[in-house]
Amino acid sequence: RRVLFRSTSNVNSNRKDNKAVLPGVRNIIMVASGKGGVGKSTVATNLAIGLANEGAKVGLLDADIYGPSIPIMLGMRDERPKMTEVNGKGMIVPMERYGVKAMSIGLLIDEKQAVIWRGPMASSALKQFISDVYWEELDYLVIDLPPGTGDVHLTLVQTIPVTGVVVVSTPQAV
Repeated sequence: RRVLFRSTSNVNSNRKDNKAVLPGVRNIIMVASGKGGVGKSTVATNLAIGLANEGAKVGLLDADIYGPSIPIMLGMRDERPKMTEVNGKGMIVPMERYGVKAMSIGLLIDEKQAVIWRGPMASSALKQFISDVYWEELDYLVIDLPPGTGDVHLTLVQTIPVTGVVVVSTPQAV
C-alpha cells in the first residue's frame, strides 16, 4: 500500500504593529534564559524545526553574537550565505536546513575568531540581521537570544514586535 501524507499549517498572528519592521513575518518568538548552558539554543532549534515540520514557514535568527551555536546545531559550519538584490538593496539570503531559514553571525565569521564587540556594535549587527536579511514571508521567526539580559535583549524588544517568548531554565537553585 501507498500512503500520501501532506502537512499544512494554519497560522494566526497577534501582531498589532504597523509591520514596518519584518513586514513578511507573522509571529516573532524569542527564546531566552537567565543564564547560559540551559539548552536555549537546542530548544530554539527544535522549536523552529518542529514548526517547519508542521508545515509553517520558519526562520531562525541566532542573536547570540558572542557565542553563536545555530550553525553547529544545523550543520552549517564553514558555509556562507549568499547575497541578492531586492528593490535595489543588497540583502543577505539566509541559509536553509530542515525547512528552516537561518541566519547567524557564525555564518559570517571564522568560528575560530573571537567576536569582541561592545554592546552598541552587537546591537548594530542584530539590527542588520533584521533589516538586511531577505527573510521573505515567514509564519514564525524564532530568535535565539544570548544568555542573561543586556544590550542585545533591549535592542530587540525595542526594535521588533515580539509575539511570544519561551524562557528556558533548569531546576537549579542558582
